[in-house]
Amino acid sequence: MRIIEGLENARKYLARRSQIPYGTISSTLRKRLKELAGREIEPEEWTRQIINEVAQQGDTAVRDYTLKIDGIQLKNLEVSRETIKKSFDNIPEALLNSINLAAERIRLFHQQQKKSVWHEVEGKEWGQIVRPLSRVGFYIPGGTASYPSTVLATVIPAKVAGVQEIIMTTPPRPDGTVPDTTLIAAEIAGVNRVFSIGGAQAIAAMAFGTETVPKVDKICGPGNIFVMLAKKQVFGITDIDALQGPSEVMVIADQTAKPSYCAADLLAQAEHDTMAQAIMVTTSKDLAEQTLKEIEKQIATLPRKGIASEALSKNGIIAVVASIEEGIELSNDYAPEHLELMISDPDKYLHLVTNAGCVFLGEYSTEPIGDYVAGPSHALPTGGTARFSSPLNIIDFIKIIDIVKIDRKGINSIGQAAINIARAEGLEAHARAVEKRLEE
Repeated sequence: MRIIEGLENARKYLARRSQIPYGTISSTLRKRLKELAGREIEPEEWTRQIINEVAQQGDTAVRDYTLKIDGIQLKNLEVSRETIKKSFDNIPEALLNSINLAAERIRLFHQQQKKSVWHEVEGKEWGQIVRPLSRVGFYIPGGTASYPSTVLATVIPAKVAGVQEIIMTTPPRPDGTVPDTTLIAAEIAGVNRVFSIGGAQAIAAMAFGTETVPKVDKICGPGNIFVMLAKKQVFGITDIDALQGPSEVMVIADQTAKPSYCAADLLAQAEHDTMAQAIMVTTSKDLAEQTLKEIEKQIATLPRKGIASEALSKNGIIAVVASIEEGIELSNDYAPEHLELMISDPDKYLHLVTNAGCVFLGEYSTEPIGDYVAGPSHALPTGGTARFSSPLNIIDFIKIIDIVKIDRKGINSIGQAAINIARAEGLEAHARAVEKRLEE
């Protein structure tokens, strides 16, 4: 991690940041793809092959690709209700209470959001009604890891929005099972059915439906390059939430910030994976230097030290700028997933923020609190997409149906305008359809 001085220098560095690298894979992964396919093949083509076969062969293709890619022979694609219920007996009570607390806070936040955005319009000649999606599918990363927080943060907004049926797919562990914490979170969040399927085959199964997995209206959730490519390729057959990329944080700090807090938050981001983006912007050169020393001190005892070190080396910088206003200007250009304002009066500057997934105000609003228990969903726009997109929320799970109700008086008032425009566009049948009413 290095220090860069000056707004323009920092802007140039951050502008070189690549967008979500869906076509870029390591040499190791490329070799593995060749082994799987029996020839040189690009990730997009491999993903398309999986999708096409699942669409045509259903469960058989799902099982075959899971065995081929992961070496796992799936006995049952769906996790039984009995297995889910038993999972509650397998974790410490303190962890169960923590999951429940997180669920309660996420549910409360989105219930409050629903009150403000669930708006039906009723007018004399027009209106709108709001309806939830019927069935939504969620992809939850898994395999050797467990992410109950992702289950809660993505599923609960859909449940609050009134989605009728929620299904979930997640990669199984080598023994074919799903981690207890994932199953518990799914039950608490309100998932109706859980399937132990991962990768592009899981996305294809939800998009097209198989003998076992029902077809959904929308697919949500993060995943690896093949999951993202699959979501991209099935969009239009079904809806998707977003194409999530590497996670990122920008910490804007002034001279009042604690170096230990700044370092801790940058490391919390860097330990995600080697592509994570950990950026700090400060008005204090002394704070920048002290933070670097703290990073060296804290990283020494991290279990994921290797990952965090590589992420900071490849993607981490500390930019020293002249003012907080310049820092926020840089942030708006970068459009970070997470933005921390670790400054003496963060509320004073909030109105300047235009592009960010979630803003954390003050030294105690550390980003990991947002990951787990704050309330808003941690499914946020990445890769600069906060310039035009929003965090996952209940609006992602509703649709608006417009209503038009014109009476005789109304058609007499506006009908001729419709006729004029229709004929200008060369659509005579349109014009005559209105004209029929006026002739009466």
